[in-house]
Amino acid sequence: MIELLTSGVALGVHVPGLLLADRLRERGGQARVTVLERLLPPEKLATTAAMRAAFHRDFRVALVGQRIATDPVDAVPGDRLDALFVEWAERHVRRFVVFSGYWLPVVAEYRDRYGHVEVDVCHVDSTASPSFTGHRDTSARQVWLADADAGRLPATIPVSREPQVPWARRGRSLVLHGGGWGMGTYRERVGELRAAGYALDVVAHEEADAEVDDPDVRYHLIDPRWHPWLDDGYPPFGRLRPGRPTAFARGTGHHGSFDLVRTAMAAVGKPGGGTLLDSLWSATPLVFLEPFGAHEQRNGELWQRLGFGITLEAWRDRGCSPDVLEELHLALRGAAWRVPDLSELLLRGGAR
Repeated sequence: MIELLTSGVALGVHVPGLLLADRLRERGGQARVTVLERLLPPEKLATTAAMRAAFHRDFRVALVGQRIATDPVDAVPGDRLDALFVEWAERHVRRFVVFSGYWLPVVAEYRDRYGHVEVDVCHVDSTASPSFTGHRDTSARQVWLADADAGRLPATIPVSREPQVPWARRGRSLVLHGGGWGMGTYRERVGELRAAGYALDVVAHEEADAEVDDPDVRYHLIDPRWHPWLDDGYPPFGRLRPGRPTAFARGTGHHGSFDLVRTAMAAVGKPGGGTLLDSLWSATPLVFLEPFGAHEQRNGELWQRLGFGITLEAWRDRGCSPDVLEELHLALRGAAWRVPDLSELLLRGGAR
């Protein structure tokens, strides 16, 4: 049994955990996902939900909030940790894959109580993200899905086994999104990108985001009532049609927004780690907006170094040409299949 430890604070951390669980099960492995926020008391969860709304509405607030974030484990009641440890022991959990650094002291305490366990730390970003800044486990194996320092992709988690969509079959459309919390300045780019002649699929965060009355600007929504700590499924996702109920559906085997990305000419947004993963497996280039912190800045630099992405400013200087995006797509095409599959590495007994 492999326990995958994620956090609902960012879908770029949680969704890769769900993807890895599915890929492990497809190979006959046993895997379970545990979300850190399920241990928190209701008042702390309410604060987290309020922060999510504030970060979406003002990216400047998000940038400040990242610098002053507190460790959520400090708010976990001791009896909840005790109950979790008993559950792990009863299920004979001896291997963990940690996607959020906040889990590391929890796993260390479990090891102190119940003996040796194997720990793999899976970095979705290309350099250490904030949750790992103050938490280290020198005995854990460090697994990188992207490595900014080395300029390479050491391992990956397949998002989908479906063939990548050829360039000739893609419409002249872009996907705009701000990650799981809808952060960044992507909504401010709608007018400019429509003027450049692209149809847009905009991943909204709330119904009020659908401000443009244009048949070539389509809005989509993650169910705002859903949170990662409620269930183990992918986020319910649907087309937003103002004045009509949104028909939310869960993706099978992967998250619903990936189906938009894989048929687009590019995805436009901040360079989060989960966004890099979607780009790699869809062969869809990234057009970068302002990053959320230093780790996302490094993500964008790596994608540009590999020839997989471009900043909006640089693309604008080249006339927002689809030919530029096609060059990036050609660099991406097939690249995912040349990267070691983390699910295979784990089931072989190791990760590198």
